[in-house]
Amino acid sequence: MLYLAPNINYNKMVIGIIKEPDFENRISLLPEGVAELKKLNVETWVEKGAGLKAFAADDQYEKAGAKIMTRAEILQKAEVLLMINTPEPDVVDSKKENQVILSVVNPFFNKEVVEKLAANSKTVFSLDLIPRTSRAQSMDILSSMATIAGYKSVLESAMLLPHFFPMFMSAAGTIRPAKLLILGAGVAGLQAIATARKLGAVVEVFDVRSAVKEEVASLGGKFIEVEGAREEKSAGGYAVEQTEEFIQKQKQLIHDHAVKSNVVICTAQIPGRKAPLLIEKATVEAMKAGSVVVDLAASTGGNCAVTQNGKTIVHQGVTIVGKSDYPSEMPSDASKMFGNNLLNFLKLLIEKEGNLKLDFEDDIVKNTCLTHEKQLVNERVKAFINA
Repeated sequence: MLYLAPNINYNKMVIGIIKEPDFENRISLLPEGVAELKKLNVETWVEKGAGLKAFAADDQYEKAGAKIMTRAEILQKAEVLLMINTPEPDVVDSKKENQVILSVVNPFFNKEVVEKLAANSKTVFSLDLIPRTSRAQSMDILSSMATIAGYKSVLESAMLLPHFFPMFMSAAGTIRPAKLLILGAGVAGLQAIATARKLGAVVEVFDVRSAVKEEVASLGGKFIEVEGAREEKSAGGYAVEQTEEFIQKQKQLIHDHAVKSNVVICTAQIPGRKAPLLIEKATVEAMKAGSVVVDLAASTGGNCAVTQNGKTIVHQGVTIVGKSDYPSEMPSDASKMFGNNLLNFLKLLIEKEGNLKLDFEDDIVKNTCLTHEKQLVNERVKAFINA
């Protein structure tokens, strides 16, 4: 089904780039991305100062062909709004009819926002719903941001650990390499393996998906396997919830390896669910003093029992970092990667003449769309909410 948004001047469709909330350093599209949008025969408006935290000044946007406007002007006139974080109240309540919003809504945890967006006739594409298929790889913002998180998590653990990562042999004696345990071999976990190995650490990896075993080995990690894991093809490559028997076997094995490790990197998450608890409080208390736990799943409850989201704490000599916003700490490249993913998705929505065309026969467009014509239309989210 094709949908052409009404009341649009197709010769000069306006795409607005919104400034992110104060906690965010990234921007949805850098000036180089604006130059690419210009080729699609659309006009780009950028909120004043929107890119400063990502080291992109207003004059750079203007040189790329954008207009610098106020937030109110963009919300009132733009047919399409681009942003990273969940739409703020002024965006949700903007009076522009049939406005299209592209952002990361995180709909499984923001039900009220989703309902308001639908009620206000917003057509919303939640970029965290982009299917993980070969064709959609160039649009996969979750993978892009997870790459940064995996990389930064290892660097932070190396800074906090009171030991070297690599082996050293000198007249002063031999220093053994640090031992890392990485929980979850998704994109973040695989990047963490690669970074840790480059720094000279010994790496062990746990994941319930046996399919990632070869990838772990190719990066130099040792795969820890628990027999009896449940996997589902319908999960699209994500982990799924496991049986109680498996969970108990898993926890014991993780405990045994964690207490021998210097660093544990936690990356395991299940879409729409609370993050699985993999590191018990007793495990943390049995770890060596000076050890470090970095929990990338902190925003969804954490893989570690003592994790506090957004905080770094010390529990009985073990440092626990609860952080899910590493991409914001690398705003230049994070914005570039996010913007490239966004541009590739936008090309599915915009014709060469600059017209907005929503082709719901396209599986990527259909599965990424969250709300349309005052309805929640995404089947995954509807199934979750009605469960």
